[in-house]
Amino acid sequence: MSEADGLRQRRPLRPQVVTDDGQVPEAKDGSSFSGRVFRVTFLMLAVSLTVPLLGALLLLDSPIDPQPLSFKEPPLLLGVLQPNMKLRQAERLFENQLIGPESIANIGETRDDEPACGRPLGIRAGPNGTLFVADAYKGLFEVNPWKREVKLLLSSETPIEGRKMSFVNDLTVTQDGRKIYFTDSSSKWQRRDYLLLVMEGTDDGRLLEYDTKTQEVKVLLDQLRFPNGVQLSPAEDFVLVAETTMARIRRFYVSGLMKGGADLFVENLPGFPDNIRPSSSGGYWVGMGTIRSNPGFSMLDFLSERPYIKRMIFKLFSQETVMKFVPRYSLVLELSDSGAFRRSLHDPDGQVASYISEVHEHDGHLYLGSFRAPFLCRLNLQSV
Repeated sequence: MSEADGLRQRRPLRPQVVTDDGQVPEAKDGSSFSGRVFRVTFLMLAVSLTVPLLGALLLLDSPIDPQPLSFKEPPLLLGVLQPNMKLRQAERLFENQLIGPESIANIGETRDDEPACGRPLGIRAGPNGTLFVADAYKGLFEVNPWKREVKLLLSSETPIEGRKMSFVNDLTVTQDGRKIYFTDSSSKWQRRDYLLLVMEGTDDGRLLEYDTKTQEVKVLLDQLRFPNGVQLSPAEDFVLVAETTMARIRRFYVSGLMKGGADLFVENLPGFPDNIRPSSSGGYWVGMGTIRSNPGFSMLDFLSERPYIKRMIFKLFSQETVMKFVPRYSLVLELSDSGAFRRSLHDPDGQVASYISEVHEHDGHLYLGSFRAPFLCRLNLQSV
């Protein structure tokens, strides 16, 4: 017998289990059994999550009833709109000492406190050293900061042409202090529900005129979708009003040959406009808390023609949760006196300046207000 034959004989045999019928059974596949358990468990978990979700979608009411809106393709971010980092050169002021400094807010104020405490949104200097203030919940006021006196000019409780003012927003005042032009963003939604107003696309906003001498109120424009910032022209012959939901600025003529007429000053803006303020070049500064990216993805543009998705979103999520998905891209746009894009200042992810609501130019600087950030920003124009 050879050495190889001897090794084969000494090799241990594998044990076999013989059943009663004399056949050798196949070994059980443990991995297949574990896989079946996993699939069954996953299916049960999916069902347990899906059934309540479907029930919520079917049974819960949506707080909004949106209608489809149509937008043009956003302008390309090229040329004067080319993204840059210029807003990151701004410095923060009063950090963590303010709450949404688009207004004067009480320390410790919460969303639920706003209707009781008030929320000033627009503020302008009058000819006699006083301040005219638009409070979102209370109405129009004249404030004497030297004497610490506050005078109510027009209460939000006063119906205007049969409709209440639920969201007094911004104002602009003639040089003599006689006329105040202001916006009431909605008769339905309050300021604390501004995101619902945007998402629903409600067209119940108005541009109004208040005469400080006669105390008369006139409706100048109606059926606006979230009218926001307002600004008189230098010649006081027209008023600009930002229509935030529609990403455009309207113009209403208050004097001259076209008095009483209206047209579009600029449409298809690269973002959603908030307040409008004059620039030293004779044009206008427009603050935008978020943009319509192109190239890129604009969530609000995408949802505009899909109201069913909007309904589902607000059945399941709060406004605060939805806001977390809105890109913190800050944009300041300077327009010429004819509405052409003159220049733009960006902070692509809101690292320094975020949720910009207003741009106020003073003494070579831009002061940037915000509807959410706990600070102001100041930017030296010479540095950009």
